[in-house]
Amino acid sequence: MQTQSHTPEYVSIRPRDRSHDINDALARDWFGNHPFKTAWFNAMSITFPLGEKFFIDSVRHFSPRIEDPKLQAEIRGFCGQEGFHRREHDHYNQTLCRLRGYDLALLEGRLARNIARAKKFLSPIEQLASTAALEHITAIMAEAALNPDAPLLESGDPAMQSLWDWHAAEEMEHKAVAFDVYRAVGGSEKLRKRALRQATFFLMFDIMMGLIHMLRRDRKLWRLSIWRDGWRFLFAPGGVLRRLWRPYRDYFRDGFHPWQRDTRSLLDGWKEGQRESSAAVAAI
Repeated sequence: MQTQSHTPEYVSIRPRDRSHDINDALARDWFGNHPFKTAWFNAMSITFPLGEKFFIDSVRHFSPRIEDPKLQAEIRGFCGQEGFHRREHDHYNQTLCRLRGYDLALLEGRLARNIARAKKFLSPIEQLASTAALEHITAIMAEAALNPDAPLLESGDPAMQSLWDWHAAEEMEHKAVAFDVYRAVGGSEKLRKRALRQATFFLMFDIMMGLIHMLRRDRKLWRLSIWRDGWRFLFAPGGVLRRLWRPYRDYFRDGFHPWQRDTRSLLDGWKEGQRESSAAVAAI
């Protein structure tokens, strides 16, 4: 039987049922007390519950065609991890909007309409290509988040950092599942690359619309100093999007695979940090 999974044997895609006490943090600007940085990550969270359901559905559609038992097991792990992410970010989003007066129906409504259009007008293989593309984006963001030398959330609230790091680690573990399914069922290189361009546009648009809504509700939308700091946060050397540019472009190489970026050491570092935290709690 041909091997269809190319996730390293060492990497276990295991769902972790975690809950996070983030209510106090969400009531304030939890990222360095900065409105833009906080709203950027909060707006990303808004996209997750509906987006992750789309990911699960697009991968599950093709699971009957997967013959490799390893990839089948990874599909189950992928769906389990994404299911827990969906639950936690749904709680995150509802709590955030309740505490800060944001309109969750408005924020999710635009995304829901976009997903409905995608399901209506895109074929199943195009939907899977979109999922693989978005999984690449989340994987390279996860890599930046878990970078011990310059973690994305180093000035964030500890409870929020714990949630985002957990999410990042599991995104990194399953970063190749949708990609391997796509390749196993005959997805083309041309479609794969085109899907990333399209997915990037819609994701960035949704995040920016969410960010603008939040800053407007906070009555901080027209503060130029906030946007100046936000520009630096995203695009200055060391900025969030600036740091993602090179690994983002890797996706357009012929023959690319997500595990050509071997991030197992980052996963090991995160797991070791989890063990140390558990030991510290047990010692109290």
